[in-house]
Amino acid sequence: MIKVTTPAQVAQILLSARKAKGMIQAEAATYAGVGQPRLSLLETTAAGSISLDQMLALFAIYGLELFVQPRSAPSPSGGASSLPSEW
Repeated sequence: MIKVTTPAQVAQILLSARKAKGMIQAEAATYAGVGQPRLSLLETTAAGSISLDQMLALFAIYGLELFVQPRSAPSPSGGASSLPSEW
């Protein structure tokens, strides 16, 4: 499992996963419903943006899963996490 804390890390994950699947950018972009130039930006500079639906589509295409968990450290305000214990 990889802890992601920056957009650049997501860019590297997307690039590596696409290459591991043997896909070209145009093919992956078509499946996810984004343009190839946008996918290129996401993979190289992390400056592009896509919707959550599109990101989840890319994850599915690449065989990746997204996990979310509370941070173990206190929030920046110094208190405990403001996330509800149940969603």
